[in-house]
Amino acid sequence: MFKNQPKGLYVLALANTGERFGYYTMLAILLLFLQAKFGFSTGTAGFIYSTFLALVYFMPMVGGWIADKWNFQKTVTLGIFVMFAGYGVMSIPTARATTSAAVVLFAGLLLISCGTGLFKGNLQVMVGDLYNDPKYAHKRDVAFSLFYMAINIGSMFAPMVTEKLCSTALAAKGLVYNPAIPSLCNKLLANEALKPEQATQLNDFIASTGSTLDPGAFATQYMDTISTGYSWAFAVACFSMVVSFLIYMIGRKTYNGVSDKKAAAKDAAAAAAPVKELTPKQTKSRITALLLVFAVVIFFWMVFHQNGATLTKFAEVFTAAEGGGWTRIGFNVWALATICVLVYSLFSFFQSKSKVAKTISGLLSVGSIVGLVFFYMYTPDPVTGIQPQIFQQFNPFYVVALTPFSVAIFAWLAKKKKEPSAPRKIGYGMIVAGIAFLIMCVCSIGLGVAPKEGQGATLVSPNVLIGTYLVLTFAELLLSPMGISFVSKVAPPKYKGAMMGCWFGATAIGNYLVVIPTLLWNSIDVAVLWGILIVICLISASFIFVMMKRLEAATSDEPAPTPAAEEAAAQKIAEETDI
Repeated sequence: MFKNQPKGLYVLALANTGERFGYYTMLAILLLFLQAKFGFSTGTAGFIYSTFLALVYFMPMVGGWIADKWNFQKTVTLGIFVMFAGYGVMSIPTARATTSAAVVLFAGLLLISCGTGLFKGNLQVMVGDLYNDPKYAHKRDVAFSLFYMAINIGSMFAPMVTEKLCSTALAAKGLVYNPAIPSLCNKLLANEALKPEQATQLNDFIASTGSTLDPGAFATQYMDTISTGYSWAFAVACFSMVVSFLIYMIGRKTYNGVSDKKAAAKDAAAAAAPVKELTPKQTKSRITALLLVFAVVIFFWMVFHQNGATLTKFAEVFTAAEGGGWTRIGFNVWALATICVLVYSLFSFFQSKSKVAKTISGLLSVGSIVGLVFFYMYTPDPVTGIQPQIFQQFNPFYVVALTPFSVAIFAWLAKKKKEPSAPRKIGYGMIVAGIAFLIMCVCSIGLGVAPKEGQGATLVSPNVLIGTYLVLTFAELLLSPMGISFVSKVAPPKYKGAMMGCWFGATAIGNYLVVIPTLLWNSIDVAVLWGILIVICLISASFIFVMMKRLEAATSDEPAPTPAAEEAAAQKIAEETDI
């Protein structure tokens, strides 16, 4: 999987890792920050959150147009600078719940979304163009798996950083994080009366900190301190853009000429085989198939990106803030990183052909096992004071850890000529997403409506969310990479740019629809809320399976592979299963 890849892949992937670390550091706490800083309701905070996500995925269409007219490499560089400015603005200390603070917030979010639009899609184009060289063409799919994995390495460490910074800010004032307290403080600061049991809960917490402040002054101090910790996280995101820029510039020789218009024209002129022209009927069939897929993609991202919205609220309101046994090492990101090292070293051990490689892989495997034992023995049992955003580290961890299995399984199925088509994988992905929310639904029975003013009466185990994120990751691996692959394969040559733009547009619409469950959060039984998402997943899956013949027919006009092409495909499968 890592062998014989162009060096530019690793430079661009690492640059993207730095950028994604900053982005997910910000995203992990955005909804919580909005409520801590401004006292917004879950619905209002969810509206801002989903609108920002929609902009992030809409702006690559604009960024792609700019790069087409200007220069891809320079557009990516500009994107880094704009995102740096956005995170810098977000980290500016401002007074709580003021107009000036809101102006700073929205200016920062707008800059980040614009910078991401300049950076995200265009960097992916550069990665793809590395594989226009026939020497690397057969490794394109594996390259995007590695690139996708690099994204998740950055996002895996982001929630841990936000938790540490928030805890550090609180500790400086002699405070600790308690998930029940922010909502009570916000209620008090909004001049709403606390119920007797809520007032007792807040007073007991104040007494436990040794504070002599009255409840109103304490609420102000507590929420300002949490907001300060989150602002520090935005500053870290700002620094990550510096790292991303340095990697991108230092390694520029490895991608020199990539996505350059003159080089592309030269390559096209030297190409031996002309681009196959499609008939109007074939073009219409392919565009129709893509639009059908985009319709399903909208609803996948709507349910998937609940991770930073209602799933994070569920972690705050209904999930126990402590974990014991083996569960506790899941809240140590270094233990999760060690598991990833173990997975890759074991794959390498069994697939390496040289004794030296096997020895190194074996030593890494043993070292990883020793490291896990160490983490198990020396991590406090139970881990307490778990902050809600930390659960967001599990999805990227699963992506990194499961990528070798995903590549190997699909390569094995392809070798046996039993690999499902991309549309079928997308349909299966929607079913798996429904199963993930079925877990949430079953485990939420009896919890009732999420209260507006405090902690839920009943708490569930952290394993509920940990398991849900595992199943959601299976869905993501089935749908996200497969969808991009389907677009690049099926899009008519004359409309490739437009169709990839529509993919981002569908993603943007889905991210905007994330707001719907947040608006329902305080209004309906939480189990019913998950039930609605299950229905959405199943309807989407049913739709794509009903349309399956049309979707698969869109690629049936491809010419039959020649013996040489079949031999190259077999070689590709063999290489993709080799770490």
